[in-house]
Amino acid sequence: MDPRDAKEIEEKAGSAEATVEGSSDGAAQGATPPDLPWLDELSPRQIVAELDKYIVGQDAAKKAVAIALRNRWRRQQVDEELRPEIVPNNIIMIGPTGVGKTEIARRLARLAGAPFVKVEASKFTEVGYVGRDVESIVRDLVDVGINLVRDEREMEVEEMAANRAEERILDLLLPPPPASGAPGRGDAGADGVDGARTEGDQAASTPFIVSTSGAVQRGDDPAVDVGESSDPSPADPLVARRARTREKLRGLLRDGKLEERYLDLEVQQSLPIENMMMPMGGEGMDFNFTEMLSDMLPKKKKRRSVTVTEARRILIQEELDKLVDMDEVVNEALARVEEMGIVFLDEIDKVVGDRGGHGPDVSREGVQRDLLPIVEGSTVGTKYGLVRTDHVLFIAAGAFHVAKPADMIPELQGRFPIRVELSALGEEDFVRILSEPRNALLRQYEALASTEGATLRFTDDGVAEIARVAAEVNEQMENIGARRLHTVLTTLLEDLLFDLPEVEAERLTIDAATVQDRLASIVRDDDLRRYIL
Repeated sequence: MDPRDAKEIEEKAGSAEATVEGSSDGAAQGATPPDLPWLDELSPRQIVAELDKYIVGQDAAKKAVAIALRNRWRRQQVDEELRPEIVPNNIIMIGPTGVGKTEIARRLARLAGAPFVKVEASKFTEVGYVGRDVESIVRDLVDVGINLVRDEREMEVEEMAANRAEERILDLLLPPPPASGAPGRGDAGADGVDGARTEGDQAASTPFIVSTSGAVQRGDDPAVDVGESSDPSPADPLVARRARTREKLRGLLRDGKLEERYLDLEVQQSLPIENMMMPMGGEGMDFNFTEMLSDMLPKKKKRRSVTVTEARRILIQEELDKLVDMDEVVNEALARVEEMGIVFLDEIDKVVGDRGGHGPDVSREGVQRDLLPIVEGSTVGTKYGLVRTDHVLFIAAGAFHVAKPADMIPELQGRFPIRVELSALGEEDFVRILSEPRNALLRQYEALASTEGATLRFTDDGVAEIARVAAEVNEQMENIGARRLHTVLTTLLEDLLFDLPEVEAERLTIDAATVQDRLASIVRDDDLRRYIL
């Protein structure tokens, strides 16, 4: 390659890196996360419309979370002096299982691009007992935020990392010629590949010859014609010939003709520490002890023979690690967690009991007392730094069949000022759930059948019959809401999906008669229904 071209490419790569680094610096500055333009554009009514694409009904709950999400953007527009005083209004959702409580919170977080974590309150115990500490909620939220921001940063530089990995693969396919006065046997080569010369390495250093037909072979004669119409530079014909060979290899690489070729690549290996002894009480540790220990131990390098496909994956990840500044990722993730984090506390009713009781149930109050400082706002230590929870939005949910929200300790009740009740789902709701959402169950099964070359179609009366059966079973047995549709459809299509790879059926129609024929005997038999539906 011409030295001037190489210099120009290097300058372009440097300017592109400076642009990426500058944009990252600007995004990580300040104590608040970067502006989210979609929140600026979406009104609460439009947020509800977005949630309607995936969740049927429950308008009161959607309205409450839409206001809470919009208030986060409004808070960013308030004067700096008043902004810290505005705290989010936490929400408690009351309703039976399977009505959409978790899905509303998850879709809301995805819409806002906010760190989101779902935890079950029943997994936590009072301080001093064996179990998870409530502060691990914040640590899990920080880990989610780190992964979220890192993925965004990697997407920004993914193309640059792929280009760098391609150049490194070309260097491995066509090693650069040794410079005059270059180190001898055993010295390190380019791109982390050591220069220990074996017979195989000497063969690998033999120049490539790529013909116009795409054939790649090695040759010792530099004067062999490779089919190029342009004459090599009279000043240095070997450099010009090597540049042309490299460009031909690049074309073959991009066309996927070298994917099965093997390369010798030096990779780092971490010592296996999964079976090492954990410290006493380690089951309750929420800091990633194994990760910390892995960072402390020395890295071992090993030379592996991998295909071009595997080498591309390894090298792209190495380049992404170089391009993404983890300090900036951590700073932005912590800011986003503090300002936009969402915690969904499921099964909150399981830690609510009679405050006048005695015995082991008294520890439920202890869990509530431990949750109280996290919800009302405190500072939690994580391996990335201190995190304040003053502006984290907490959404609690529970069926409250036995206990009532009034049975919670008064201090915790006051931290959830917004209460919404979600209604149970009926037959009409099931019909809408099966057909309206973008991720509707019927669309999922139609897509699965299409992979086998079959067209699966549900008629309107068939959908209505499926909804009727699900509603009937929910009334006669435990009401598990929309989750009953999964069990009904799985039983309905079990034989069809089992026989589909071997039976040639281009079009399969599920109507009301088919549903009744397949499910009637099960619905009538209480013993079978108890286990199947």
